[in-house]
Amino acid sequence: MRILGINALFHDPAAALVIDGRTVAAAEEERFSRRKHGKRPLPFSAWELPERAAAWCLTRAGLRPQDLDAVAYSFDPALARPADAMGLGDPWDHLRLTYAREAPNFLRTALPGLDPQTVRFVPHHMAHAASGAFAAPDADNCSVLVLDGRGERASHLAARRTGGRLEPLRAQDLPHSLGLVYEELTEHLGFLRSSDEFKVMALASHGTPRMLPELRRHVYPTGDGGFHAAGVPWAQLCAPRGPDEPWTQDHADVAASAQAVLEETLLDLVRWLHGRTHDAVLTLAGGVALNCVANSRIAREGPFSRVWVQPAAGDAGTALGGALLLAAGAGDAPEPMTGADLGRDWSDAELGAWLKTAAVPCEKPEDIAVTVARTLADNGIVAWFQGRSEYGPRALGHRSLLAHPGHAGNLERLNDVKGREQFRPVAPMVLADRAAEIFDGPLPSPYMLFVHDVAPAWRDRVPAVVHVDGTARIQTVDPAREPLLARMLREFERLTGLPVVVNTSLNTAGRPMVDDPRDALECFGSSPVDLLAVGPYAVRRGALFRTGDTAGSGDTGDTGDSADSGEEVPR
Repeated sequence: MRILGINALFHDPAAALVIDGRTVAAAEEERFSRRKHGKRPLPFSAWELPERAAAWCLTRAGLRPQDLDAVAYSFDPALARPADAMGLGDPWDHLRLTYAREAPNFLRTALPGLDPQTVRFVPHHMAHAASGAFAAPDADNCSVLVLDGRGERASHLAARRTGGRLEPLRAQDLPHSLGLVYEELTEHLGFLRSSDEFKVMALASHGTPRMLPELRRHVYPTGDGGFHAAGVPWAQLCAPRGPDEPWTQDHADVAASAQAVLEETLLDLVRWLHGRTHDAVLTLAGGVALNCVANSRIAREGPFSRVWVQPAAGDAGTALGGALLLAAGAGDAPEPMTGADLGRDWSDAELGAWLKTAAVPCEKPEDIAVTVARTLADNGIVAWFQGRSEYGPRALGHRSLLAHPGHAGNLERLNDVKGREQFRPVAPMVLADRAAEIFDGPLPSPYMLFVHDVAPAWRDRVPAVVHVDGTARIQTVDPAREPLLARMLREFERLTGLPVVVNTSLNTAGRPMVDDPRDALECFGSSPVDLLAVGPYAVRRGALFRTGDTAGSGDTGDTGDSADSGEEVPR
């Protein structure tokens, strides 16, 4: 079966292609349109489709729209209720239902040749659940927990996978929503709702949960696999913060309190689910599953032996989940994800052509990994553009900014480069076989979806990646999956004694992660980054901006000893 998955209705529009149960491609529309999250989650934008992402997925596989057996649309309007009947104050929500019902015809227009009869409406939370349960490795029998802002009429789903079947066990009806409560606080604290919730999680580490008793009156588990989460009087807990105003200790304390009550509620839901299934493996999906602090507490204190989180846990992941659910229903055996690198890539020759067209002076060293490691060891910042782009919000060593973790000032330096708030941490990537001696938490951790305690002996050695609470959100690197990254890390350790490198996303604040070579060049040209490693080529800031230099042209032809020796390639 050739199945295209589509997420479009709320936010993070995305497309994914599954062929005979195997994930072939997946990408978010923001990487093509360069609009953060693709669009704002408003009823007026519900009609917008991931047209470019969908077209690319088909092109990647050499398919035409008419070649598809099915299209999974991750929302079922037949299950929805009017907003006022669900206790949601949105007078325009009916537009979403209108646009959802017309999605098959909209898709026929966006993908000429598509038969609208192939479009199947997939319940939103079932798509989330499938993105976890069917994509996780070694999880033929597992429990799955989904939590987000909202779906058709619920904000939560507990389910169980048994082979190719996914059985719903419990759902929490709206208006009760842990995701919406966290979104409300995000807006109250002056951040962008349905976008900046991770900033609240970061700010929480700077506070104490002194408002927890009051929050427990409004957010609490009900003991039957559900919860109450509505009506929090945020203005009574602390004054609202304007977007450009400094945060106060009250703001940090209310964030810490909200984080604590979220974790408490999640642990109750997890324990209830395990009591029903007695499974060893729990998979998580939905936007709340991007809360890596809560994930770590579930892994540490919960009853499951292993916790796996979908790397595209937000709504983008429902494109993949919807396609996997239809595939399983048709008898295809869903194959687990082997990595999040499911987006676009370019051959070395294509990258060279981009650099030549841009007239960018560059080198082609014998080993780009060694060149990058040396630059990092000299405390340079590197823009790393390698292989297929990531699916989901985390930079996982394909579209990354890298730096030396041993200099505490590099945290402030990187936040300045990216234009971010200074209370936000940056993450470490570490060789998988070295992680346990430095970080205490769930291992391996290839998708940066858990936080780990940093061993006391290492905190002064890698201060740039240690958050204020002594933790780090790590990415472990498996040499078998990521040989280039592993080679860079080993060379960096040889030079510095540190098997860890700072890794943050290759973008600036308010912009989507870099995806294509033009994005990389634009980001490099506008930010104080020392080296751009794009495929096998190295572009140095000094060479690019050297006053009066007209010698470099970006000729990246593979002839001549100069390219292999790392010298600048002449016109």
